[in-house]
Amino acid sequence: MDSLKNIFAIPELRKRVLFTFGLLAVYRLGGHIPTPGINSAALSELAARGAEGLFGLYDMFSGQNLSKMTVFALGVMPYISASIILQLLTVVWPYLERLSKEGELGRRKITQYTRYGTILLSLVQSAGIAVFLQNAGSVAGGLPLVQHPGIGFILLTMLTLTTGSIVVMWLGEQITERGIGNGMSLLIYAGIVVGIPQGILTTFRQLGTGEMGPIRLILLLILMTLVVGAVVFVERGYRRVTVQYARRMVGRRMYGGASTHIPLKVNTGGVMPVIFASSILAFPQTLKPLFAANSFMDKTLTQLSIGYPLYNLIYVGMIIFFAYFYTAIIFNPDDVAENMRKYGGFVPGIRPGKRTAEYIDGILARVTLAGAVYLALIALLPEFMLTGFKVAPIPVIGDTLDTVLPTWITQGMNVTFYFGGTSLLIIVGVAMDTVQQVESQLIMRHYDGFMKKTRIRGRRG
Repeated sequence: MDSLKNIFAIPELRKRVLFTFGLLAVYRLGGHIPTPGINSAALSELAARGAEGLFGLYDMFSGQNLSKMTVFALGVMPYISASIILQLLTVVWPYLERLSKEGELGRRKITQYTRYGTILLSLVQSAGIAVFLQNAGSVAGGLPLVQHPGIGFILLTMLTLTTGSIVVMWLGEQITERGIGNGMSLLIYAGIVVGIPQGILTTFRQLGTGEMGPIRLILLLILMTLVVGAVVFVERGYRRVTVQYARRMVGRRMYGGASTHIPLKVNTGGVMPVIFASSILAFPQTLKPLFAANSFMDKTLTQLSIGYPLYNLIYVGMIIFFAYFYTAIIFNPDDVAENMRKYGGFVPGIRPGKRTAEYIDGILARVTLAGAVYLALIALLPEFMLTGFKVAPIPVIGDTLDTVLPTWITQGMNVTFYFGGTSLLIIVGVAMDTVQQVESQLIMRHYDGFMKKTRIRGRRG
């Protein structure tokens, strides 16, 4: 409580926090404005029957705006996709690589390219959504999905969704610059946690009707506490590589001689490996309706569905692969070793240059393996929760529980407590990053933060 009081005791930090809450409220308000020309009742039934694969993943990142087809239906996905594409191009395109090393000016240029990419992807995705909705025709019961189909509907949908995506991008950037930081992550976080109260109420209904016993609920709460604690422990875990700097004379002053360390994070890739693996494995489910029932391709795609051993095996393998792949993109041991050599730094017992890069790369490979296994276990947690603890998903209108169950296991979402998988990693990770942002602001102004009591004394002199 003292830390919360300290937040509002600092005028600048108070303005940042209130500004962030205000923009999050705008984002949630936009999630209730429907896209013109679409029958919302027919769309709800269509979403309930076909919310599988990529649809469920995109719906999670849009804060369930995609299933409701609001003006923010695309959410942050175009911006995230454009950012990932720019990161990948930075590795293979020398021009972008030079920009990334030019400091603040280069970062602004890359940010501008990311914005252009966001608009382009928004136009393509909105056009695809409009054509899909128009070709879907009517759903069960004869409800027309699109009220006035035609080129006008397609252009209006493209304009509406692209504008909404630009507004979401602007909100995220404003939160990052003028709020408490992590703008895009906070928008995703807000879209996920908004459904937690409904999940809690559903669990208590199950407790009241006897579907879940009190002992099982207690075990569930204990497991949740242990898992969240484990996620926090691993996300804050680092492998420190000791670095010693040699003394050198610059003018009349002596510099260097200090000992420091390079923190190698256990989970360097964050949630991105799980997102990549989920996106690729969710794609075959979107192709399944194209093949006849009981055909060879239908049976093959069934084996790649959620809950089957082949799916779990490939899922774990792809998470481990993308953990190494994404870590290799964002962390280059050769650049680290070269920068150390320029400033007179060295790892004790290791020769500078190539040997240092090999040493750091070996440590990073072992640490990344531990982080990848951790991600795989968290990603498989929703299936364990549904099969082991019988945590039932929230029923969807127009579907039986048997048909909804495979859908919501896919993303580990919309089950009671929204627990496990990508959603858990995002919720815990974003919460920790936000607390650290506020913590740094408090400590910088000589206030006690959340993590520990810090006393800062000035020097006389």
